[in-house]
Amino acid sequence: MTNHISREVLPIPGRRRVGPAMYDSKDPDARYEPIKPLLPPKGAPNILLVLLDDAGFGSSSAFGGPCRTPTFERLSNNGLRYTRFHTTAMCSPTRQALLTGRNHHSVGMGTVSDMATAAPGYTSQRPNSAATIAEALRLNGYSTSQFGKCHEVPTWEWSPMGPFDRWPTSSGFEYFYGFIGGETNQFYPSLIEGTNPVMPDKTPEEGYHLTEDLAEKACHWIGQQRALAPDKPFFLYFAPGATHAPIHVPEGWRDRYRGAFDKGWDAVRDETFSRQKQLGVVPPDCDLTARPQGIPAWLDIPDEMKTVLARQMELYAAFLEHTDYCIGRVVDMIESLGEPGNTLIWIITGDNGASGEGTINGAWNESLTMTGMTDVETPEFLRERLASFGTAASYPQYSLGWAHAMDAPYQWTKRVASHWGGTRNGLIVNWPAGIRSRCEIRRQFHHVIDVAPTFLEVANLPHPLIVNGIEQQPVEGVSMAYTFDNPAAPDRRATQYFEMLGNRGIYHKGWTAITAHNTPVPARPQRDFENDIWELYDTNTDWTQAHDLAREYPEKLRELQRLFLIEAARHNVLPLDDRAAERADPDLAGRPVLSKGRRQRLYPGIGRLNAFCVINTRNKSHRVTAEVVVPAGGCEGVIVAQGGFPGGWSIYAKEGRLKYCYNFYGIDSFHVETAGPMPAGKHLVRMDFDYDGGGVAGGGSVRLSIDDRRVGGGRVGRTQPLPFASDEPLEIGSDNGSHVTGDYTVHEFTGEVNWVEIEIPIGAMDDDSEISFEQRLRAALVKE
Repeated sequence: MTNHISREVLPIPGRRRVGPAMYDSKDPDARYEPIKPLLPPKGAPNILLVLLDDAGFGSSSAFGGPCRTPTFERLSNNGLRYTRFHTTAMCSPTRQALLTGRNHHSVGMGTVSDMATAAPGYTSQRPNSAATIAEALRLNGYSTSQFGKCHEVPTWEWSPMGPFDRWPTSSGFEYFYGFIGGETNQFYPSLIEGTNPVMPDKTPEEGYHLTEDLAEKACHWIGQQRALAPDKPFFLYFAPGATHAPIHVPEGWRDRYRGAFDKGWDAVRDETFSRQKQLGVVPPDCDLTARPQGIPAWLDIPDEMKTVLARQMELYAAFLEHTDYCIGRVVDMIESLGEPGNTLIWIITGDNGASGEGTINGAWNESLTMTGMTDVETPEFLRERLASFGTAASYPQYSLGWAHAMDAPYQWTKRVASHWGGTRNGLIVNWPAGIRSRCEIRRQFHHVIDVAPTFLEVANLPHPLIVNGIEQQPVEGVSMAYTFDNPAAPDRRATQYFEMLGNRGIYHKGWTAITAHNTPVPARPQRDFENDIWELYDTNTDWTQAHDLAREYPEKLRELQRLFLIEAARHNVLPLDDRAAERADPDLAGRPVLSKGRRQRLYPGIGRLNAFCVINTRNKSHRVTAEVVVPAGGCEGVIVAQGGFPGGWSIYAKEGRLKYCYNFYGIDSFHVETAGPMPAGKHLVRMDFDYDGGGVAGGGSVRLSIDDRRVGGGRVGRTQPLPFASDEPLEIGSDNGSHVTGDYTVHEFTGEVNWVEIEIPIGAMDDDSEISFEQRLRAALVKE
């Protein structure tokens, strides 16, 4: 029996045998209790936890949205829809809160890990006093796995050398297959299995897409787990990068919504609101909130842009429907093994509101969004590339106008934690063996921190007091199990604070006091904290936060403002921090960096290194030297490359000649090459880049040398001022992701690369400090 085991201390201490030891095992008294595998209490269900990325409340058809999600509809029609469930408004914070059952600032994730500071609520370091739900379930006998996105690792721990303490496999998940960071290319992802970089098993031309890969691997894991550990329940966390940018859609799915959004975002939002009332996911007497200033009406959009914008939404809808299909494959696998009855399926349709980071025009290459180079992606530019949107020859994001429509009926979008558009996400719960109710709505107010306590309750497990010898800090969530079969149950969450990038809010017994301090609308003025304009809503009667009562009830507003400060002090929210450049600069923010100094030598086999592992060469003069061995018959392929199709650079050989390519955002490619082939034998090859100066994003002169003898030269007309796409790594001897250039004959070097050295010469031209506050902020936010 396992029910009598004390489980407040994890791992569960082993019981030592008490009694005399027999000399001979044949002695009748030499009897011992059989070894029993650790199992959770009888009846503990399998758990499938699904978390979508950047999908707003009004996107999925299960909640009235225009994007068809038949899997979600099927599960909700046989289960429950929760219509007042909330996230934190951004990626890393929601995920940290979800897995720990504590508020995001309480566990150090006040913002995305890329913007960590030394302040306790913002370090991005999950304390060992806040073990994850995966760890608690694993130490109680569950099989555990994670597939997809993990954005909870501090940036200075992203390297192949770790430390791996906060990676999934050290956070309670016995198996991990996915990616570390805020986003990845759906056709050329930077994949990790366990803690090791791996490559997809096929190319986009052969039909590869990340979400399908994740679903296939999850199905394989379920089958393996059921075959080899059938007595153990499983906990599977499926968190695809979808529907976060880049909006990459497989062939065969891209044209499913042709013409569906020609009517524009205002009409789509109105239609969504009408369907939401019909479904009952919003009350029949609530009002649709107004479109914020700075987001234009569809009628005011120039005709030349409407085709481009409508196509962006067609692709987003296809992306979400495809994601639903892939999740359906995992659900079908569970059903095929006879496990659906006692599997709790928990689907959160977004880690925040829909993403408003694409600006009004959207983007063909979202990496450009972070730079503010609006003169590059002009309407004409976007129209010329319209056919490539959603394919591997793009890195797209949709318009802020569509993001707002996908958050219907609420105001604002992702990152605006003050308003429901940033934090309210639909939740679907399906558990045939544990919930009698079918096709019902639940309106109790809940938050993502309530998920972990719910899982412990349904598994009949206590909150652990000590994990791995560390006393645990109090869990701040409350179980939602009381709502399963009681739609009229009174709320057990009376109060919840919200804060992200200075956007603040407090919920208390139906009332909300909120202030939008930092929004995706560039023209909106940003005030000092003390001068922020607060709004007041009674959501007991005003479900959507449509009618501001701040002037009518000033005392109530002040009461809630005081309550926000109390909650903020309790949970490490203070000091409030809306800095941009300081948080983007590791030295000013007070966080460690992986790559230091002016010189870095790298060796083959080092793996695929993300930008945090490599010294910064942007906006400054630099040189790259490699020791190579050229075989007698000449050589081909990549010596070293950083980045990929959305932007990067490469040193490679073609037809034996040494070549350099700088790819500016997939728009311009600048090539420099030698006149003749490299001679056989061991050589030092070098590329010197002499930056022009005069500010960021400038051009420069390139010199190619072999054994200190100049053999070629040329110009790069312009460069990227900010990091390359976060999922495009540096590689030695190959360029395995999306290629920096299509000029390769082969992408793997046919000779040998002994080492590569990147250097910033002393006295080199360096304009990196001239990057604006706004650019640094966008660079961090666009990747989360």
